[in-house]
Order: sequence, then C-alpha cells, then structure tokens
Amino acid sequence: MDTYAVNANPSLDPTLEQPTRDELLAMYGRMVLIRRVEERLGDDFTAGKLPQSVHLYVGQEACAVGVCARLEDGDWVASTHRGHGHYLARDGDVRGLFAEVFGRRDGICRGMGGSPHVADFSKGIIGANAVVGGGIGIATGAALAAQMQDRGRVAVCFFGDGAAAQGWLGEALNIAALWRLPLVLVCENNGFAEFMPTATVTAGSIASRAAGYGVPGVAVDGNDLIEVWQAAGPAVARARAGQGPTLLELRTYRTRAHTESESGFLSRPYRTVEEVEDWRTRDPLPRVRDRLSAAGVRDDELDTIDAEARRLAAEASAFAETNPWPDPSVVYGLMFHDQEP
Repeated sequence: MDTYAVNANPSLDPTLEQPTRDELLAMYGRMVLIRRVEERLGDDFTAGKLPQSVHLYVGQEACAVGVCARLEDGDWVASTHRGHGHYLARDGDVRGLFAEVFGRRDGICRGMGGSPHVADFSKGIIGANAVVGGGIGIATGAALAAQMQDRGRVAVCFFGDGAAAQGWLGEALNIAALWRLPLVLVCENNGFAEFMPTATVTAGSIASRAAGYGVPGVAVDGNDLIEVWQAAGPAVARARAGQGPTLLELRTYRTRAHTESESGFLSRPYRTVEEVEDWRTRDPLPRVRDRLSAAGVRDDELDTIDAEARRLAAEASAFAETNPWPDPSVVYGLMFHDQEP
C-alpha cells in the first residue's frame, strides 16, 4: 500500500493512533538533539578539526526518531554511512559519538570506526556501514538470531534509496518472508543516490517491491514525524508477533551535502538552490514544534530543549577535541584476534 495514494495527511486522521503529548515532546527533543549535533559536527569539519569528512543527517531526523521510538531495549538496528541520527535516536552517548568521529580514545568504538562506522551494542546499534546497503544482510542475520533465541527482539535496517538497487534487498525480502523473520526494512528515500536523482537510477516505487514477496510495503512522508511513527508501529508489532517483515519507504530529503567535503571535488552542482530551499519549508522540526505549540507546550519550554541540545553538542565537541588519541596497539584486540606481532 502506498499511503500517499490513500491519505495525503494520515497523521491528521483521528482514526489513527496518535502519540501522547509527552511522547511527542520526547521525540521532538531527540530530533532537536540530532540536528544540533550534526550542525556542530559540520562546523567542526569546516574548522579542520575532523580526520575525515562526515555525512550529516540534517533534514531526515523524523525518520530515525519516528522508527526508533517504537523499539524496545534489546532490539537491533543496522545503520548507514549517514548513521549519527540513528545512534542518537537510540539514546546514544553524545560525548562518545563526538570522540568517535574525532577518532579519539573514548569514542564508542575507541576511535577505530569513525563517522561512517558507528556501532554500540549496548544501544542495539550493530553497525553503521560505509558499504551502500551493507546493513541489509547484517540486519537480516540479526533477525534470524532474534527468532532463534525467541526473546521477542526485532531487527531494523535503515538504508537509502541508492541501496534499494542492490540485490541483497530482494534477497533479504525473500528469506525474511519465507522464514517470517522479525525484520523491518526502512528505506530513507532522500531523493538522491549520492549525487544522482533517484528517478534516474531507481525504477518504480521502492515500497511496492514488497508486494512481490507477499510482504507489506508502506510509503509515507518521512518529514512528518507522526506519519513515520504511525507506520513504524504496526511494522514493529508485526515483526515482534512473528508475522514477518515489512518494508517502509520514508520519503525525505537531506538539506546538507551528501558529504561535507563535496564542494572540494564536484565540478558542478547536482541540485538547485531552489530545490533545497523548497524542502526547507518542509523541515520536520518546525512541523513538530507547531503541533506541540498547538497542544499547549510553551515556547520557552521548547526553546529550553533547543538550548540544552546546543549545550550538549558544544560540550561533547570540546571533550572530543581534547580527548587523547587511541594507542595504536588496540587494533590487535579490536580488529584482529591473537595476531599481535
């Protein structure tokens, strides 16, 4: 089912489940934190403080938060090279994230993963992946493990529209459907496969591919937090009940560059300023803030949330910048087993 074709604004439908005021406020706080962290990392890159470029999640916050709000402790999440937002949506450690992106000792992977390889099993993050679509197979394996352990866990995989052209999406849908694996496949369709418009490299509707495997496929506005939350709820519940996988297509947009360093190597722009500005009018954060204001949340309370997110990002950046570099010998315990020279 393509939700766009059924209801232009399903989050406003009173017959559908709605988050409580407190749930919405908590999700908004998490979205604001992701935005301020990503903006700070962008500033740190521009200032030459990072050892590598970063792929920022700005504009897509409703996707991570709306899905992860439906998960429980013990559930698994596989991420992408644009994975900071997924980690923070799972209540990730801000200081540890910054230290990891800075390549420092107290990073969540001890500085060995960096920006595109964020992983933290304590938060259920089984790995961001710089290989396009690389998390699909990992999440499918995690779903199989969850089924075999019979602990009611669910595995979620975030991937982009570019990854939808990879063969392992079909393979994962096939095996997950046959074995009724507790898997939720979440395509964050931000309109571009790196620098190529999705329509030029990906045929048809991504969500509709699920039908060929007898799997539900749902497409919603990925910039509407409540729509994402509403779509993720049944998908996660279905997986947890042993009824098999669901494919969600969240139609969103990144308002930052594909990678913060792209201006240094691109010979010409791949999208117009007008296009980006048009999508800024659909920014997910003001949309949630407007709903909270309508629900009676005061502006000063919302401003306090924003100020605290900025403080946390600034403090984490300062911590990471002064954190020691890791001892190179740790690679023998982290990357290899019993292979010390």
